Amino acid sequence: MIGVAVLAALLLAACATRTDDRPTSDSAVPGLLPGQVVTEQGRAAADLYLPIFVIAVAVFVLVEGLLLVIALRFRRRKGDDVLPSQTHGNNLLEVVWTAIPALIVTILFIVSTSVLMDVEATSDEPAVTVDVTGFQWQWTFDYPAEQLSFTGAGSEGPEMVVPINESILIRLHALDVIHSFYVPQFFRKLDLVPGRVNQFEVTIEEEGTFGGQCAEFCGLAHDAMYFTVRAVDRATYDQWVADEQEKARQTPPPLPSGGPAGSVLQVTSISTAAGYEPTELTGLADTPLTIQLDNPDPEAPHNVAIRGANPDGSDWIGLPIAGPGQKAVYTTPPMPAGAYTFYCSVHANMTGTLTLQ
Repeated sequence: MIGVAVLAALLLAACATRTDDRPTSDSAVPGLLPGQVVTEQGRAAADLYLPIFVIAVAVFVLVEGLLLVIALRFRRRKGDDVLPSQTHGNNLLEVVWTAIPALIVTILFIVSTSVLMDVEATSDEPAVTVDVTGFQWQWTFDYPAEQLSFTGAGSEGPEMVVPINESILIRLHALDVIHSFYVPQFFRKLDLVPGRVNQFEVTIEEEGTFGGQCAEFCGLAHDAMYFTVRAVDRATYDQWVADEQEKARQTPPPLPSGGPAGSVLQVTSISTAAGYEPTELTGLADTPLTIQLDNPDPEAPHNVAIRGANPDGSDWIGLPIAGPGQKAVYTTPPMPAGAYTFYCSVHANMTGTLTLQ
């Protein structure tokens, strides 16, 4: 019965499909096979699976086979009233069944340690370094050499763009609780721990867009903590960097003004601890609102989100998120009259009340 249950579980896992439409790669994530791994380090680890599986199956068949033979061959039959001859120890047999497992374990230990050292190795001068910061419940990707930073919100999250066939150093930071950086096609999951910097290096061997997410339960919105990694050739990566740097250099457009009274609202995100100023806003109902956010916080990114503001009743999330010392302008959907809670989707403890009349 146990074997039937295990077989059924394997069949169900093989038939699993994704229910969301987020990009992963040309290969399905469930039941990820070694051939679907896209990094040099991930392939090295995945290649251990088959030999270890074969050895495990061989040991299982041998042990269970011997147990069945013994149970059937030496079972008590009708009329067996005499105790059979007893054998007390066999030195040769005991040496064999001790030496063979010890040899197998030693070989697996040596091979696994060698692969682990290769997977954990980092370069003195990686081609690209990305600082990944996780916080409830989003990600920030910083490129220190390129002076670029991206923070995402919502189910799509931010995008990390990196070149293929080059060393990519990913350094992990956490602002609040433990998170986990997980990209299935990388065959690697590593935790982000507050007060500690974990890091790993990957060399992506295939172009494509690969979905990632937080794999450590970190709070109520853990299930929406997504991001993507887009691997491109070096020329495309250099062009992307140049384009993003040009966007960052451009003078931000002037904040909108005028319009009907109550259609343009201003709010300042003082800090994660102090919250917003003001915490009470009043605006016009049934018309799109322009929210001007000033974020003087020198340490944390903030934005403005409104609970239940979308026509389908879901939360409206203001994008882009304003980094430390930055400003942002958002346009909300029309909302009926009533009281709404606005909050920071990065730091849910920052809240205020929006009254529409």
